[in-house]
Amino acid sequence: MFEHHRRPLLSRKEFFRRQLRYTGFSLIVLIFSIGIGTAGYHFWGELTWIDSFLNASMILTGMGPVDHLMANQGKLFAAFYALFSGISFLTFVAVLFAPIYHRFLHKLHLNVEWDNESD
Repeated sequence: MFEHHRRPLLSRKEFFRRQLRYTGFSLIVLIFSIGIGTAGYHFWGELTWIDSFLNASMILTGMGPVDHLMANQGKLFAAFYALFSGISFLTFVAVLFAPIYHRFLHKLHLNVEWDNESD
């Protein structure tokens, strides 16, 4: 998946290409998660589409619900969606920043190896 720590650092062009792929995949995770929430709030929470989207977005980012749900099935959906959203948002952030984090650690490791060779 990523290059081994003994391999040279990717060029900026290759890194940006990798980052673009990971950004695309993370957006797919985000859109899928918001889609589930919007549909669930609309059908089970009996909210309008725009209110459903607002609630799904707010729950997904950890801000909390906006509308009070009256139907029991909507409340159950909101509870399970909140649990799902915590994991989904963490996945989105992890996938988005994985190439950046790897490049940082790889660059740091290359600097440590270079310092050890000069001793």
